Amino acid sequence: MKTDIHIALARESLVYYLQNKKPLPMPDEHPLLQLKAACFVTLYQNGQLRGCIGTLEPTKNSLWEEIRDNAISSGLRDPRFNSVTEAELDSLVYSVDVLGESEVVTAIDSLDPQQYGVIVRKGYRTGVLLPRLEGVTTVEEQLAIALQKAGIGFEETYEISRFKVERHEET
Repeated sequence: MKTDIHIALARESLVYYLQNKKPLPMPDEHPLLQLKAACFVTLYQNGQLRGCIGTLEPTKNSLWEEIRDNAISSGLRDPRFNSVTEAELDSLVYSVDVLGESEVVTAIDSLDPQQYGVIVRKGYRTGVLLPRLEGVTTVEEQLAIALQKAGIGFEETYEISRFKVERHEET
């Protein structure tokens, strides 16, 4: 079975960084060098979240660079977890979500946690939740988690945006 190029890059990026203490060098050619998009890289271990870091807007010159840097950050800089060690590399499962453009919504009936990710904002506080997450089946659950992550009270006034993702998962 052929490995998805998004997953292969995320895995190679974290492995290379842990083994060489520097980012994977950019190749001269790669299909993802031609694309520019935001993405999240999520790591799982034994079916449990092990790290997740991403961007809401493209911050690099290519999707290749976004995936590389977010994979490294997911493994080493997610404040919820200790850094991944070399001994753990073989046990990690990767997911890469490439984000479409976000759009502000004015009514929660235009949200769907199976189809759209959600961003909540109030001032500098921002909470994000990707779509199609296990155990999140209603808009209310999705919003509650995003608001909690942002430190925004449900009764406060806040902006809601939604976005679609192209999910790449290891099988």
